[in-house]
Parts: sequence; structure tokens; C-alpha cells
Amino acid sequence: MTATNGTLLVVGSGLKVYREYLVAPISRRARAAGLELVLLNNLKPTWQCEYFDEVVVANVFDSAVMGAAAREVAARRRIVGVMCWDEPLVLDAGLLAAEFGVPGLSERGVRGCRDKELTRAELTAAGLHQPGFELTTTVEHARAAAERIGYPVVLKPRAMGASIGVVFAADRSELDEAFRIALSASRVDPGPYRASAIVEAFAPGPEISVDGAVHKGEYLPLFVARKDSSDHPYFEEVGHVVDAADPLLADQELMRTLARAHQALGIEDGITHTEVRLTDRGPLIIEINGRLGGDLIPFLGRIATGIEPGEVLFDVATGRRPDTAPARRAVAGIRFGYPERDCLLRSVTVPTQAPGLVAAAPMAEPGSTLRLPPGGYLARHSFVVCEADSVPTCRDRLAGAAALVELDAEPVGPPVADAPFAMPAGLLDVDE
Repeated sequence: MTATNGTLLVVGSGLKVYREYLVAPISRRARAAGLELVLLNNLKPTWQCEYFDEVVVANVFDSAVMGAAAREVAARRRIVGVMCWDEPLVLDAGLLAAEFGVPGLSERGVRGCRDKELTRAELTAAGLHQPGFELTTTVEHARAAAERIGYPVVLKPRAMGASIGVVFAADRSELDEAFRIALSASRVDPGPYRASAIVEAFAPGPEISVDGAVHKGEYLPLFVARKDSSDHPYFEEVGHVVDAADPLLADQELMRTLARAHQALGIEDGITHTEVRLTDRGPLIIEINGRLGGDLIPFLGRIATGIEPGEVLFDVATGRRPDTAPARRAVAGIRFGYPERDCLLRSVTVPTQAPGLVAAAPMAEPGSTLRLPPGGYLARHSFVVCEADSVPTCRDRLAGAAALVELDAEPVGPPVADAPFAMPAGLLDVDE
């Protein structure tokens, strides 16, 4: 086989520490299949050069610029697949896959994933358990919506990810500030869904996420992550644990709900990351993201199950039904380090040895200002990943490894009034 078999187009690579574990197996599979890999990236390549045959530098966060760059590649190469795992880029990448006629979520599917209002509407129309909800653009509208829906409520941007701008309001005294925070976060989104916030009924219960593959409309679960979140009013994700033997993988009600939800949104081919509340009325789909999970959840899944998420992504992007059978049974977890208050980071040191430690790394550079909600989000200074043969042991190991992180930081004052919130530190790759 030769490289004339076609080209896989990847939109956005992400940080090396977060995404190299995906890119490496994709590159191996592409070379074995005689396919070339081309990356559209917002910054000059560094570590990516080892894996890609070509890197095109363009502002991928500008839809017109990114689309023009992708079409220029398609004009001189035969595109056989499009991949993307970065939430702000998923919509444009999905639309390009549909335009190029290659496997993807479908135009309807990618819009249903990216637009949280549309997700709610489609799942409600399909008869799935969903909270009452309403899209709002003014605080007066949000107040009226909350009264109709009934407190407590959650306010969230229409299309942000990673729980950015998601706020709990117990009653009307908390509504105005919650709306201000959600709307402020929504304005950061460069896409078509900015400057609006959804008000929805709060659904109590444990929260999980499920990464799954979709092949020609068939939903194939990969692994379940149990989520640890911060206290209300915010929903910052502080850690996850993946158990290859999680009994939820055999829960028929949950699996039927996931399959029905994907069918209702018209998702055809791809990998999705679905967030679910386990309520007393059964599983409630919070959102379906048209990409692999963030927070290194697929990395945890690989450690726990032996399933290689990069290979699964390669298969669905090239029209193959992936092998999703687990190859091992273990438990893996991640714990993120957050400061106790807004601070200027001087240094952070992570452990190199600890029981069950698989990986640990800083997540912010010295000199970074880390701000907690509502002034900023994902103010993480580090992470640790541990493996064990049981969930309790894994959690104990995570706590032990996290306690070994050494942080040197100085407190900073509050942000300027009405300043836009601080974007998460360390989430984009940097120039060499």
C-alpha cells in the first residue's frame, strides 16, 4: 500500500501532555494503511512534526479561515477522513466532514451536539427524560424562565464545554448573579451560539460520563468515568475514576438511553462524550459532546480497559466498525490540583514516584495567574494519574499522590469589575 490511499485531516492537535497519547496510535494506523496525516493547527508545530506528514498553520478558531485552509488541502489531496477532539472546533470540523463526504457525526448530529438548546429540544421530543429548560438572552427573561421551571435551577452557556460558566441558583436571590456569570462565559465562544444562556431545572444525583463510538448509527460504549465535582454553585471537575468492571456498563436502561439519545440527534459516525446524571427517575442525559472526553478521560480508559481510543477514533473516521472489547480489567483515576484562592503561580513540583502513579505533570507555567470561578475556570496547577486494582485503592493512591504536589504561589486580588473571565491556563499548545 502507498500514500496514494488518501489523507486524514486533523483539525487542532491540543497540548502534547493531553493529546499525544491519541496522536501516536493514529499516526501508526495511518502509516500502516498507507494514509497521510495533515494537521490544521493554530500555532507552529513542535512535537506534532513526528506524527504528521504536513502541518498547515491557520487560525482554526476563525470558521472562514479554517474552512478555506481545509478546502485548500482538499483541492490537492484526497480527503478520506476528518478528525477533531477540541470542543470549539467540533462544529466546523463536522460540517467539513459532511461537505467532503467522509464519515462524521453528520451535519444534523454535530449541530445537535454543539448546541445545548437543540440537544434538549431533540431529546425531549424523542421522549427521553429531560429537565425543563429555556434559552434566555436577558436577565428578565431568565427570571421568568426560572419561575416557570421552578427552583433550584442551573444556568449554562449555550455552547461552552468543561462546565465553564455553569452555575447553580437555589432561589431567585441567586438568579441574577448566576445569569450574569453564565452570559459572560457565553460571550467567549466565537461560534454562532454566543451571548445566550440556558436556564434548566437542576437534576440531583451522581454524575458520570460515557465515552462511546458510533458506527453507521450503532452506539458502542467504551468506558464509564465517575466524576468528582466542586461544591455548588459551580461544577468544576476536580477528578475522574474509570473502572473497567463498572457495573453501569451492564446497565440496560443506561445503555438504551444512550443509544436512543444518539439516534434522536442523528449522530452517524464518530466518538462522543456523554455526560449523564443518575437521577431517581433514571439516567438523564446532560449533554452529548461530539468528541472524545477531555480531562485525560480516554487516557484513563486506555489504562483501565486496554481499549486504545486513538485506534477507535481512526476506525470510525475511516468508516470501519471499531473493536471495543476490553483487553484488561483495572481502575485508573485522575486528580487535578486547584489553588485554594486566586493566585500568581511561582512554581509547581509534581511527584515522580508514588504508589500506583502512572503520570503527573504541571498544568500552568510560572507567572500564570490562576483564578477560580467566576473570575476564571479550570485554574489547575497540576494533575496526577494513578492505577489500581480496585476503586477504593485508586482513590487512596490519588489522594496520596496529590498530597505530594508542591505549590509555591502568592495570593492576588480580585479581577477588575466586569472584566471577561480568565481563559484556562495551559490548554493550548505553544510555539517552540
